[in-house]
Amino acid sequence: MTRALTIALDGMGGDHGPATVIGGAEIASVRHPDVRFLIFGDEALIRPLLDKHPRVASAAELVHTDVAISMNDKPSQALRRGRKTSSMWLAIDAVKEGRAQAAISAGNTGALMAMAKVILKTIPNVERPALAAIWPTARGESVALDLGATVGANARQLVQFAAMGEAFARVIFNLEQPTVGLLNIGEEEVKGTEEVKEAAQMLRESNLPIRFHGFIEGDDISKGTVDVVVTDGYTGNIALKTAEGTVRLIVDYLRKAMASSILSRIGYVLARGAFQTLSKKLDPRASNGALFLGLNGLVVKSHGGTDPVGFASAIDVAVDVASADLVSKIVADLDKLKGLGGADRKEKSDISEPEAALS
Repeated sequence: MTRALTIALDGMGGDHGPATVIGGAEIASVRHPDVRFLIFGDEALIRPLLDKHPRVASAAELVHTDVAISMNDKPSQALRRGRKTSSMWLAIDAVKEGRAQAAISAGNTGALMAMAKVILKTIPNVERPALAAIWPTARGESVALDLGATVGANARQLVQFAAMGEAFARVIFNLEQPTVGLLNIGEEEVKGTEEVKEAAQMLRESNLPIRFHGFIEGDDISKGTVDVVVTDGYTGNIALKTAEGTVRLIVDYLRKAMASSILSRIGYVLARGAFQTLSKKLDPRASNGALFLGLNGLVVKSHGGTDPVGFASAIDVAVDVASADLVSKIVADLDKLKGLGGADRKEKSDISEPEAALS
């Protein structure tokens, strides 16, 4: 018999705290009846919610702590105040100790990144972890990284991101050889920074299980031109925020247009099925859950403002990658990069103030 999968939950993270976490666990427990939860947080707030959700209560262990990381805490502050005592720290530490196979938090992104690096450490041949998420496209879905774990990246780090991203795509999308593209200002070989051009050359020379597409432009992300979009955290975070803002703008335009006249309202009623389909495709909750890649353990970041439906999607991501033993696959792929342009050199770096991409 295989051991039941256990997911550690930061019960206090996010804009809406325990209500979203427990509500999301309720939805996820229907999809994944064999999964168990290890929940960390204030028992006085969480226990009444568990009483209302007996399905979750029967599959969960609650560990009390009254220390929670604020959404406004800087990573350094979070480490000082929440070390070994906060719900966020304890959830990640459960992964290190082997009590859980993945941890999820909707809390402060920078604090989560800092704590995860301190507790789990990076795997061999990884200089910087990357934040990867599933990105809806015209073709279906793609993986994009880095979306803001750190700012900037050199050529070796971009190649490492590519290796981690393709392993993620193989697990999530069940692909043998994902297509990988480097985000650039043009598809031509002469365009882009030296780091991006060097990374492209290194990927062409690598023996990773990928099909390297070459350079892609910003509009290729939504087209779904490649399975894995690779960029630095600064650019990736801007692309993510731009896409989120564009979706909200389109939804707002449609809502106003449908209410602008009697004929528009009638048209909406007649085309309600089509609008419902569109609404589902544009719903960010369906693709909620970004994964910190490059750590000795699995940590999923949920959007801080999501609801139970979105948090359940983050649990789906955690279950998928934990079931597939993603970390070992990343380690194996990164091992193929040894000696490639110095890609096996690991640089020491301080914990930076990560971009709060999904907070």
